[in-house]
This record gives sequence, C-alpha cells and structure tokens, in this order.
Amino acid sequence: MRRIAIALSKGGVGKTTTAVNLAAGLAQQGRRVLIVDADTQGQAARMLGVQGPHSLAEVAAGDVAPTAALVAARPGLWLLPGGRGLAGLKRVIDRKEFGGERTVREALAPLDEQFDFAIVDTAPGWDALAVNALFYVNEVLAPVSLEVLALQGLIDFTQNLRSLQQYHERLHLRYVLPTFYDRRVRKSDEIHRQLQSHFGAQLCQPIRYNVRLSEAPGFGQTIYEYAAGSPGADDYQHLVTKVMQDE
Repeated sequence: MRRIAIALSKGGVGKTTTAVNLAAGLAQQGRRVLIVDADTQGQAARMLGVQGPHSLAEVAAGDVAPTAALVAARPGLWLLPGGRGLAGLKRVIDRKEFGGERTVREALAPLDEQFDFAIVDTAPGWDALAVNALFYVNEVLAPVSLEVLALQGLIDFTQNLRSLQQYHERLHLRYVLPTFYDRRVRKSDEIHRQLQSHFGAQLCQPIRYNVRLSEAPGFGQTIYEYAAGSPGADDYQHLVTKVMQDE
C-alpha cells in the first residue's frame, strides 16, 4: 500500500481539498483508497457528506478496531474520520516514554493489506500528531498556494522533514503541488518559476484557482461530482494520473 501525506505546516493551501479529490479520483480509477483524517477540524467527512461513529483518535488509543471505524464514502473509497478527539490523542502521544511517534502507524497496521492507497489529510503546524502522520507514510505531497508566505512555509517544512528523515529513512517529499494558480496575478507565475527551479520533477501541474473547488464541499461532493467539466476537476484528474503513473 502506498501511504501519502498531504502536508504543509501552513494552513489555507488546499490540503483537505487535495486529499479528498486525489483520493476520490484514485477510487474512480479502480483503486481501493483510504482517507485518514489526521486533522482536529475533521473537514474530510464534511467534504464527502458522510459521518462516522468513531474516529482516528479512538483507533490510535486502542478503544476501537480500525475496521470498525471505517466509513464507506464512495465506491472504492473509505474514510477514517478525524475531529476534536485528536486533541486528546496528542496528549496521549506526548506522555509515552518510548515510540510515541509510531502510535498511528502501529494502530493502522491491520489495514495495510486492504487498500492500494492511504491518503492522509494533516493539520497545519508541527506537533506530535503531525509527526505521527509522517511516521505512518513514506511519501509526502505538499500543496503550496502561490503566495510568498506559503513559499516560506514550504522551506520551513522541508527543513523539518529533513530532521525527521534521520529516524524514518523511507520518508521523502515526492510531490510539490502549486495551488490557487491564477495567471492574472503576476506573483503566481513568479513563485511558480521559483518552485520549478528548486523542485524540478517533484513539481506537479498547478491547480488553478477555481470557485467550483470552494463550492463543492458545501454540497458534500467531490469536484468530479459537483463540476466534472471544470478546470478544478481537470487539474485534479491530472494529479491522479501522475500519482498512478508512479505506482
């Protein structure tokens, strides 16, 4: 199973939008996909229009079996919800004397053979839960909105990632995904060129600014369901194709 974290320390860059639409696109291509929501906001469930009685926090604490917490969201797509309970899980992890960083990885190990992909939606910041999410995965996809602060956030994030790789050698930054790309704004092209020069083959085709992407969650739909012919749907489908080509 390929495990990919959608991660960046800065908020507002489209992490949940990317996690949900990448996962849904992979499922539409016949893959068995799990979304792990590692964010206390629990937005992935809302974006998919589903609810579940259990969460990642209960699974990681050992109170609920992983299979019992899964929610069938779409054909081929399952969700392990996040939510406010994850705040308590952070405290549990922090209190562990040894191996706290592997809490999530160990809890979700029984699911390894059931899915082709696990897509992990992470919260902004760098805390015990974010580190746990990164110890669970081997690949990172970093969405970066094309603005100066997000670019600085990417630089800071990659530095933190390098420090983590000392203890998790298989972890690597596989994809950098520009988001909110708008050709009408000069800075979008300027920052995109900087990303190209620094990340090369890791850089994905940008996700263009598209109001349909912001509207779809209000209807509990993916971009493919809400506006299949939109630029947002086309751009995320391109991302899906790129990720599948790397299998």
